[in-house]
Amino acid sequence: MTDVKINGVSISEGTYAAYLAGHFNVPIVMVTGDEYATAEVRELIPNIETTVVKQAYGFHSAKTYTPSKAAKMIRESAKRAIGNVNKIKPVKIDGEVEFDVSFKHYRPVEALGYLSLVEKIDSHTIRFRGKNMVEVADFFTFLMEYGSSIEP
Repeated sequence: MTDVKINGVSISEGTYAAYLAGHFNVPIVMVTGDEYATAEVRELIPNIETTVVKQAYGFHSAKTYTPSKAAKMIRESAKRAIGNVNKIKPVKIDGEVEFDVSFKHYRPVEALGYLSLVEKIDSHTIRFRGKNMVEVADFFTFLMEYGSSIEP
């Protein structure tokens, strides 16, 4: 996958998780990752605790801290996050959720386009409309497990 959008906005895993947790009225109090993912979630949830454990270089590369240093940073951040739990509200999407997924190759789009619940946007992008984030999560789980080479 090269891009995931909710209601027309590109999102990271952190934002996706925040919206899904928000459906159940659960706030996200901490996120770790690269500088872009943490900044994106901080914009959505201003009081969230963030820990940058890697610097993005490209689509498949990053400069990371050693596992022991990153673990220490995450532990310290988690302690602060627990202290802020009452300051953070869940983020929710009211109503239908438009979920777009773009792929590097066209083949998944061609195959998934046969499903009546999927709209083909262009040669690399599909759209699913869910009544809420739970429906979107179910569809996303299917996408993550789907493989055009899967045999019955």
